[in-house]
Amino acid sequence: MRGNLRTVLATAALLATAASPPAAVSAPSSAAVRAEPKLDIAAIAKARFGNDAAWYQQRIPFFESADPKIDAVYYYRWGLFRAHQRDLGAQGYITTEFADDVGWQREPFASLNDASGFHIAEGRWLNDRRFTDDYVNFMYEGGNDRHFTDYMADSVWGRYLVDGDRQALLAHLKTMRHVYRLWDEKFDFSKGLYFVEPLLDATEYTVSSIDASGGKDGFRGGDSFRPSVNSYMFANARALSKMAELAGDTAMAKEYADRADALKAHVLQDLWNPALGHFADRYQVDNEFVKYWAPIRNRELVGYLPWMFDMVPDDGKYASAWSHLLDPNALAGKAGMRTVEKGYEYYMRQYRYLGDARECQWNGPIWPYQTTQVLAAMGNLLDHYDDHGPVTRSDYMRMLRQYTQLHYQGTRLDLEEDYDPETGKPIVGLDRSHHYFHSGYVDLIMTGLVGIRPRADDVLEVNPLLPAASDAQALGWFHVERVPYHGHEVSVTWDVDGKRYGRKGLTVAVDGKEVAHRDDLGRVEVPLARKANAPIARETNLAVQLVRRNFPKASASSGGEAENLHDAVDGRAWFYPELPNGWDSAAGKADQWYAVDFGKPVTLGSTELAFFADGAKFAAPRKVVVEAWMDGRWQQVAAPTAAPLANGVTRLAWSPVTAERLRVTMTPNSGKAIRLAEIKAFAGGKI
Repeated sequence: MRGNLRTVLATAALLATAASPPAAVSAPSSAAVRAEPKLDIAAIAKARFGNDAAWYQQRIPFFESADPKIDAVYYYRWGLFRAHQRDLGAQGYITTEFADDVGWQREPFASLNDASGFHIAEGRWLNDRRFTDDYVNFMYEGGNDRHFTDYMADSVWGRYLVDGDRQALLAHLKTMRHVYRLWDEKFDFSKGLYFVEPLLDATEYTVSSIDASGGKDGFRGGDSFRPSVNSYMFANARALSKMAELAGDTAMAKEYADRADALKAHVLQDLWNPALGHFADRYQVDNEFVKYWAPIRNRELVGYLPWMFDMVPDDGKYASAWSHLLDPNALAGKAGMRTVEKGYEYYMRQYRYLGDARECQWNGPIWPYQTTQVLAAMGNLLDHYDDHGPVTRSDYMRMLRQYTQLHYQGTRLDLEEDYDPETGKPIVGLDRSHHYFHSGYVDLIMTGLVGIRPRADDVLEVNPLLPAASDAQALGWFHVERVPYHGHEVSVTWDVDGKRYGRKGLTVAVDGKEVAHRDDLGRVEVPLARKANAPIARETNLAVQLVRRNFPKASASSGGEAENLHDAVDGRAWFYPELPNGWDSAAGKADQWYAVDFGKPVTLGSTELAFFADGAKFAAPRKVVVEAWMDGRWQQVAAPTAAPLANGVTRLAWSPVTAERLRVTMTPNSGKAIRLAEIKAFAGGKI
């Protein structure tokens, strides 16, 4: 293995790199600094996001490539991220897994911790750092109930590798340590390994849980020593060690480095199954069907997770496991990665239904959750392992494209929970399954296709995982810009023949200036001193009702059912027709109103109104008037002449006032019903 890319380089090595770049890489001379390609960000944002474009323009990196489906899914995934930002008011934003409520979420926040690694990995690439910062703060200030396994400490370290914010990294170090030790309840000290019930590993109906039931069920039970939880805890221990080192706590740094080393040794010794040639579970449960410490009998996709965290040595013995991912009789489905190999006795048997709809199972279906993890693991393998077995960059791009295709339902983009590995069709037929944020994609584009490999030292490293131009999976060109990295803005451009951008090869620019170029694909490393990040701007939404029946309370001229009223002040806004959310008025020509009672006098200076329109039943109003309850009566504070946006956010501001209630009166458009997806209220306004 080439070595850990996060290792801090010595100053001398940095100077050597700066003085003598690799032969294939050129640093621009002052006489020949080239202008980097520039995308029309406003036009792209408008085309991809319509009236909601303003949210994205200053926040996301903008990307284009020779593959229009990858481009479309890249922007869809940013829309998915935005839709899953729930505003908790004083507690800031969190990222949700399900857009709407599910019974097992943490009330009243609608949070779940199992997908937090994906949420943080995606969010670290935003230029607005508030969303991920708020989410991490929430999780380490009581929000993570450890309902599922996770690798949050490692994810926070991964965020630091992008933003370089030492203060944010170390803000919750004591709590992280406390959370890590709480997992001792799932640690078998005699074996030196963690165990977990597959359901609480977010992977119900796996081999261990099904076989532990004698093939009869598998939703609960099947506690096992799994590659997943042990990889997560290894990664978390390693991250805590590095954080402690930065904090100057050498004792803690050593303690957690030792924990990581011990866990790694046990995983390699005990969870590598020579008979399967794969990392696999051993049972922790002991019953009439399975025995403690016995290995499971089939390969699962989860066996690749040790590579996701660089736990596996650079050794062909282990790399050979990747052959199973390429084998149509094992883990390679026609449409994507099977979660368990095809030869498993209970492969794709459907055990669980909710009404007529099939429920989640991990006994064969494609899951974007593990597809993301395996692609990240494969990215590590291809980037910095010398022996990557049978896997090639062509395989990586082919599987990335398979994953990309799963986002499509015909021509419509809608990522769902799981898929048939032969047809690529969704399995779980439930409303909650639409636009499901249980995976990652943007991070795969950034670290894999584009190849930005975030590091803890003052180096920018880029190594796109693209095959040669002659390969069927090649990508002729791409460009990404406004990528945040260590306080800078980075752009990366690839052009196989110079026809797209006027120059052949790979070019890296920082803050608008070229810093490296090579004529072919390959690794580029550029010394880059970090800069302070722009401060995070925060304002508090006063109109969030987390607990139903508590203040603030809503009322309306029609549609007065409690849940209908709550949906416009629940801190969530999206414009997906498959997932209704918001207050719905009656249809007709009469004016409608929606009011928020704060239960006490508050300062009000602005509001945000998000209206949904579908071209049929719902339309944004053609006129709105905003009033505040002051001195015992409603008084107008804003009456814009322009109509509010449909499927976007309209912000209205006024000179701040003190009031107990806020009301928006809306004039319907062509007799259509109004859906107010969300209303927000803030203290700040016009000065």
